[in-house]
Amino acid sequence: MSDGPAPRGGPGEPWGGVSPFSIKTKLGALVVIAVLITTGLSMIAVRTQTELRFITVFSMIATLLITQFVAHSLTAPLDEMNAVARSISQGDYTRRVRENRRDELGDLAETINLMADELEAQDQQRKELVANVSHELRTPIAGLRAVLENVVDGIAEADPETMRTALKQTERLGRLVETLLDLSRLDNGVVPLRMRRFEVWPYLSGVLKEANMVAGARAGMASGSGSHTRTDVHLHLDVSPPELTAHADPERIHQVVANLIDNAIKHSPPHGRVTVKARRGPYPQSLELEVLDEGPGIPKSEWHKVFERFNRGAVRRPHGPGSDGGTGLGLAIARWAVDLHGGRIGVAESDRGCRILVTLPGQPSVQS
Repeated sequence: MSDGPAPRGGPGEPWGGVSPFSIKTKLGALVVIAVLITTGLSMIAVRTQTELRFITVFSMIATLLITQFVAHSLTAPLDEMNAVARSISQGDYTRRVRENRRDELGDLAETINLMADELEAQDQQRKELVANVSHELRTPIAGLRAVLENVVDGIAEADPETMRTALKQTERLGRLVETLLDLSRLDNGVVPLRMRRFEVWPYLSGVLKEANMVAGARAGMASGSGSHTRTDVHLHLDVSPPELTAHADPERIHQVVANLIDNAIKHSPPHGRVTVKARRGPYPQSLELEVLDEGPGIPKSEWHKVFERFNRGAVRRPHGPGSDGGTGLGLAIARWAVDLHGGRIGVAESDRGCRILVTLPGQPSVQS
């Protein structure tokens, strides 16, 4: 397609190519031309005393030629659209319709191409979902199977340490299933908000304490799915004023903060620091949250992809021991929870590392 609307009705434009007329106008013009040809030949016949049958034959031939030309210009793109639609129905989303018209058929071609783009994107997303879930499930299942096989074969005893190893793999499977359930809720939009007023300092303090406890309990296990295992990263809470309150769904905000902390820890350098800041927003009971890390940061060219599903960022390997790539769903779930509140989440400018800014509207945008 060309950039911007091209001028309509320019000189030298072919009738069947880029046309300045709609299909209705073309058909109307066809009728007018046929009448003019017949009338003109009839007048010639009267003046030249030509037999009427010859005039009739000439008139029919001229009208049929013009009709055939116009009909071909209308049916040719329909044949192409039919072929593209048939390819799409068979799973081939790469074909597109040429958009070289400015009439109703051109609009239809653009719609078909947009549909093909969306179906291609959904097909790619489905493939990524299968690949990511298969990858994430394979590791804990293989670990659990190895532990159980060692016990059955007598290589290892079913002592508490062995059972703890098996339990850790089972817990990892549970976390992955919970993540997929959150993804399903994200798609279906079936999660209601339970809004209430709460004090920010004790609430966020509990979230950070839980994050530290989870890290300490899992420090010895293999990398998990969606939960960090690092204990070398320091968490810091900054709430101002200390008596700050907010109006939101605490459970959903817990998802937001926990996923942002988890992501920040994964990308923090050894013995790095993750800071969670909370400030009063512009409206009553509104809240502004920031999560800052000291990692490599996110290039501006990647900011628009950060909250997409299965996006693991441009950094191939997370920093520090015990971190993992995760499923690429944590930030997508965080955006979903913020959107439920009618808030905003995005990457903000930072001198060092990555800075995620969350704004919750408070009471003015309370949703049921």
